[in-house]
Amino acid sequence: MLLTSECKNTIETDLSILQHCRLCPHNCGVDRLHGQAGFCGAGAYATVALASRHYWEEPCISGTNGSGTVFFSRCNLRCVFCQNHQISWGGMGKELNHEEMAAVFLRQQACEAHNINLVSPTPYIPVIAAALRLAKNSGLTIPVVYNSNAFENVAGLRLLEGLVDIFLPDFKYVQEEPAIRYSGAKGYFRAATAAILEMHRQVGTLVINRRGLARRGVLIRHLVLPGQGAAARHILQWVQSNLPPETYISIMGQFVPLWQTIRYPEINRRLSPVEYKAVLDFFGETGLKNGYCQDLSSADENYVPKFDLSGLE
Repeated sequence: MLLTSECKNTIETDLSILQHCRLCPHNCGVDRLHGQAGFCGAGAYATVALASRHYWEEPCISGTNGSGTVFFSRCNLRCVFCQNHQISWGGMGKELNHEEMAAVFLRQQACEAHNINLVSPTPYIPVIAAALRLAKNSGLTIPVVYNSNAFENVAGLRLLEGLVDIFLPDFKYVQEEPAIRYSGAKGYFRAATAAILEMHRQVGTLVINRRGLARRGVLIRHLVLPGQGAAARHILQWVQSNLPPETYISIMGQFVPLWQTIRYPEINRRLSPVEYKAVLDFFGETGLKNGYCQDLSSADENYVPKFDLSGLE
């Protein structure tokens, strides 16, 4: 892949943002270009743990061929129940620059994945933007999915305008106390709602083609936590009040008490069928027209990917 002088200048501009990093609401202000690390611990380039086709996303994302997932390490949250804690907390993976990452995207397309699915991408927005420009100039045509925790700064998201087709935010919390207690995310609700509105401004309501595949738009996820049914209802109310009734929302019941949940007895269990049904019933009362739900059998750690650096060579 050849870089034009214009492309090289754009990449330098993208990466210069990392000299005083404020990509997410932690607003650490550290110089990642010269080895300083903020809350997420990320460096100047992207640490990636796995690139593979994934079949367990929502049907419009996975389809029949699978979603071309790229799992990034060093998350900007510290969820005590994280299924991917090996990479989100531990940071295992391989460092890739924008050219290497663009090659990963193109290989996923060559394997006939339905889309490129960027999982936990927030700390790496500048290098991802550079990689996407390069990949698109080199023939990438399948949709790009930005699969995040919604703890975003709007200014960071605007660096992706025109590069991302589908935003897939996990809208986690309403109240400040659980956001801080379980994920270290002060100001989560304010940041997430602003981010989701920006995502919707960029790509609009989800469009699904005749093959049942998502092509463009926002699909909001919410993982229902044990004992947090009221929060789930509040999130559904916010979506109903602030976005079109056609907005898609995926109500997930796959919570598994992993990682550090033993220290938090109130969530150290699976979601009960009664709790989950109550949230699904409330969805039916909101007037929202489109959504996904899960069989509670999906709450199984066997669905956690094996982060073995596959797909990075």
